[in-house]
Amino acid sequence: MTGAPAGHAAADEVFRIRWLPGSDELLAVCFCGADRVFDDPVELWDWLLAHPGHRPEPAAGAAAHGRAAGARS
Repeated sequence: MTGAPAGHAAADEVFRIRWLPGSDELLAVCFCGADRVFDDPVELWDWLLAHPGHRPEPAAGAAAHGRAAGARS
């Protein structure tokens, strides 16, 4: 069998979600490198799972918390 079953991410499609300490915000990082800050976890998952419908864009809120877009912790 090749590829992931329908409705499942392939092995190279890793999504990362990080809580930004000192806030109620979550930083979502897609396997393509795009990242974005969210207050609502439902909106976060909608955005992540909509791939490939989104394109990499800078995370406006990440820089405000002393983190560069795409920064690893």
